[in-house]
Amino acid sequence: MKQFSNISTIIFDFGGVLINLDLPQCILNFKQLGIQNIDNYLSNFGQKDFFLDFEKGNIGTEKFREEIRKFETTALSNEQIDTAWCSFLCDIPDEKLEILTELKEKFRIVMLSNTNPLHIEVSAAGEFAKRGKTINDFFDACYFSYEMHMAKPDAEIFLKLLEDEQVRPNECLFLDDGLKNIEQAAKLGIQTYLVKEHEDLSFLLKDETFI
Repeated sequence: MKQFSNISTIIFDFGGVLINLDLPQCILNFKQLGIQNIDNYLSNFGQKDFFLDFEKGNIGTEKFREEIRKFETTALSNEQIDTAWCSFLCDIPDEKLEILTELKEKFRIVMLSNTNPLHIEVSAAGEFAKRGKTINDFFDACYFSYEMHMAKPDAEIFLKLLEDEQVRPNECLFLDDGLKNIEQAAKLGIQTYLVKEHEDLSFLLKDETFI
């Protein structure tokens, strides 16, 4: 097991680290709406074209829906588009929220996510609401790509977070499921951990993990 030293701040990615993803279901749902080549634009580790513009905040939700409608001659409702897109995100396991709660007593807990308004305001908010909570109950600060107009793995988004948090890179632990994101953070001196799909993160609660 990897050990980390002098950590004051733990930075979590969201999709694939905390909330489970189901990209195949998302693609299937879009194809059932008549959008056949949607898989050319999507992956678990980064989006392309107008999907990336949506995550960088370069276009808003209405423009995103307009771009989706260009693929299909049949009129698609906002609800149909939103439901298909939000099916990318599934559930947050209870044990991961319990881990966040315990860690928050000892560390500053931050989220850094390439995401978009629909996934945060619909999918994420819904998951936290199931517990009578909001995202702010679990995180001291959230850094969303669409609000920052930046995205991982670009160095600028990490540097902006470090500046805003007023923390040294080597005092941070960054957990992400994307190798390119991990590599970029490590180049900046941030301590890192590459999370495997559906990995148990309970090691973060063990005393020997942090030295």
